[in-house]
Amino acid sequence: MEETHTNLSTKTVPATQLFAELKQISIFQQVKEQDLDCLGSVDVVEVPAGGVLIERGEREFFYWVLLSGELRITKPEAEGATLLGTLKAGDTFGEVPLLTGAQSVPVHVEATRDAELVRMDSSGFWNLMSTCPVVRAGVLANVGRRLEAYQVLTLHREKLISLGTLAAGLMHELNNPGAAARRAASQLRENLTRLQQISLRLSEADLTGEQKRCMAELQEQALNCKMPQAMSSMEQADAEDELLQWLEGAGVENAWKLAPTLVQVGWRCDDIECAHHAFPPEILSDCLNWLEALISSMQLVGTIEESIARVTDLVVAVKKYAYDDKNRPREIDLHDSIQSTLTILAHKFRNKQLTVEKVFSAGMPTIKTTGTGLSQVWTNILDNAIDASPEGGKITIRTWTEGDQACVGIADEGTGIPVEFREHIFEPFFTTKPAGVGTGLGLDIVHRIVVGQFNGKIAFDSQPGKTEFIIQLPAAN
Repeated sequence: MEETHTNLSTKTVPATQLFAELKQISIFQQVKEQDLDCLGSVDVVEVPAGGVLIERGEREFFYWVLLSGELRITKPEAEGATLLGTLKAGDTFGEVPLLTGAQSVPVHVEATRDAELVRMDSSGFWNLMSTCPVVRAGVLANVGRRLEAYQVLTLHREKLISLGTLAAGLMHELNNPGAAARRAASQLRENLTRLQQISLRLSEADLTGEQKRCMAELQEQALNCKMPQAMSSMEQADAEDELLQWLEGAGVENAWKLAPTLVQVGWRCDDIECAHHAFPPEILSDCLNWLEALISSMQLVGTIEESIARVTDLVVAVKKYAYDDKNRPREIDLHDSIQSTLTILAHKFRNKQLTVEKVFSAGMPTIKTTGTGLSQVWTNILDNAIDASPEGGKITIRTWTEGDQACVGIADEGTGIPVEFREHIFEPFFTTKPAGVGTGLGLDIVHRIVVGQFNGKIAFDSQPGKTEFIIQLPAAN
């Protein structure tokens, strides 16, 4: 009997009739013809190139044997489709949802070349599994390989999603110090031009020994000045007003510009009194403007150094995150690993005005690894903590040791995890976030990295106002 359904041509035949074809398939090579009797009838399906064999979401499951042709398996996503693999003649598939009890087919399968397949329904598949140990061993081996490959793909994809989510924030983080350094460099150029102009005028003046000594003292103080103790806005405004009045009374040009710079480094009227007595008004203005340009230049150099250091810190943090899963033996400093992740997530903390309290224990042991690193663990847990935290809240990160275990606790001040969700939060694809916001893979991956890669433990304690995840990792010997 033959039937045509959309682009598929299907006919039902006795399984024994396909004995010769199935013997060419690796996992059926040891099958005897009588082993196929229990299968009864099976379907032979023909699908032309470009035709769809399986649509995602189908609820009827089959075991498939590809006799000829080629198939492509993809997983539809919101932003497109992820290629899971290509199947060629001799390959078998469909056993994973049958063995795992899936509710629907999670993939899309279409032919890239004209294909012919054998299709067995679930009862035929289970008959084959129970009566033929050789086939059963081959099927289970395929399942193991496919699940491992899918886990690796899922882990890699989740990491790419994390990096993509962080990309916009990282660009902002890099742009801020870059823009600050550029502004400082531009102002420094202006200061150098002003210093040159003032220096030329002063070189033409006939300065006395006292005036030169005063200039030298002021220059030395300017070059060695350190930032004073921080003042309140009111205190700083009062000090600037007082110095501004003094400078204007002495006839100093650009007094409004000089006062904030001199106050910022802790100078007051008494600190420049020698210049007032040593220089006539026409030279005093040049001397103090020259001094302000020198101090301002020193501050701008500091701004450029800080900006470059910030960019360097970000680059180092991103490199550690991106290359943290290189498969080579090494020891990890927990505090360094956590700090790198905090650096990358800094923009998210600022967006919600969150503070981070670090209670780091001194002398924490290192962690040995040859596989996936810990950055993704910290990223996923901290990302959840940020989402759960109220605006202006606090996230606490603490470290300690218990015997030969290195422990890390990450706590937020959110509303807590509802009781009915607690036993499911480490399950794959379980999420309490709105559709399109959470993948439900974050804590599943955290659990697999901590338990599977590091032989550690992860637990949590949750109540309204505080949820803390606790990670225990074996310390390096």
